[in-house]
Amino acid sequence: MPIPLTATPGVERPLPSRNRAVMDRARAHLLQNYRQQPIVLERGQGTRVWDADGNVYLDLLGGIATLPFGHCHPEITAAAKAQLERLWHTSNVFYTEPQVTLAELLTSLSGLDRAFFCNSGAEANEALLKLARKAQHARGQPGRFEFVCFETSFHGRTLATVTATGQTKYQKGFEPLLPGVVHVPYGDLGAVRKAVGQRTAAILVEPVQGEGGVRTAPEGFLRALRTLADETGVLLLVDEVQTGMGRTGKMFAFQHEGIRPDGFSLAKGLANGLPIGAMVCTEEAGKALSPGTHGSTFGGNPVAAAAAIATVRLASDPQVLSANLEKGEHVVRRGREMQARHPSLVKDVRGRGLLLGIELSFDAGPAVTRCRERGMLCNLAGERTVRLAPPYVVTREELDEGLRILEESVVALAPAPSQV
Repeated sequence: MPIPLTATPGVERPLPSRNRAVMDRARAHLLQNYRQQPIVLERGQGTRVWDADGNVYLDLLGGIATLPFGHCHPEITAAAKAQLERLWHTSNVFYTEPQVTLAELLTSLSGLDRAFFCNSGAEANEALLKLARKAQHARGQPGRFEFVCFETSFHGRTLATVTATGQTKYQKGFEPLLPGVVHVPYGDLGAVRKAVGQRTAAILVEPVQGEGGVRTAPEGFLRALRTLADETGVLLLVDEVQTGMGRTGKMFAFQHEGIRPDGFSLAKGLANGLPIGAMVCTEEAGKALSPGTHGSTFGGNPVAAAAAIATVRLASDPQVLSANLEKGEHVVRRGREMQARHPSLVKDVRGRGLLLGIELSFDAGPAVTRCRERGMLCNLAGERTVRLAPPYVVTREELDEGLRILEESVVALAPAPSQV
């Protein structure tokens, strides 16, 4: 729990705060483009983090699904340190063994054929979009340049990926956006069928919409998209930035549907917090990106790749995958018990594996704040949904601890019945 700051007797102001001092410097020098929670995290171990004033928190956000094995995992840390002592960077003018090994692992585990490495989820999705257009061009179909994407989706912050994102709040002020993107309701196969036409290059979909409120695609939806893509000659692209790396109980969430996409993106948890992204694709699609058509200076950096190899090997353990699914079911069960106790306050509990959302009947921002003040870290996915994306090393007791703090916070902040 956070350790409360106390005042010295006879002194009116609180003791000096390192948190406050660092935040003052940040406000003076950092671009003010984030709504950051007012603590300065200084160190972490497993599922716990400490701020600059020594307060300790249970981290059930995990860097927004970016720390599958928690803070400073010994095997991943050792892998990165060992590579740091050998070779940091070469650029992609040369081969490096860690990058090749990582590509072998990802293609073997996914059933696809080729991997391209970059630095973030936005870059991985950007690569997917470029892949689709180039593949259609290689097929002699240069007129197929449009993308069918989904409302309430999120695919990144580059101009192309923010255009693909189906939330206008991320696009406002950046117009004109990239031409050739159509958005349809998530999970509505009929709307997809109407949207796919002679100019469509690809369909881009998240198996679970993370930023969109932790919404899982309806059962069979991805299979139906695969069939539609095959029938119409478009590529099926899957955004696995939040859902990949075993978070949903399968190594990649599309595997719940038993499909093989033409390409998918990874980032976030790929190297347990070190910056790396990946686009994995089929041989047929990938051959369109010939030498010189796409690249990345830092992509597949040896240190990040070494950390990713260790992370992938841990994440693909069948016991880890089954445990993620079981822990997620535990949270959903306990969350629905909470909903039964407070039906006017908790509207829905949803998710898959360890990507979970608890939707409230009122603005969830104050609840996130109160949870932090009581020693648990989470964040928003939409205005009314609290998102939990804990490390896989979390215990059931820690999950119960976090849910208890969340319930106490929700009850304490409950608006009057007329305001719900």
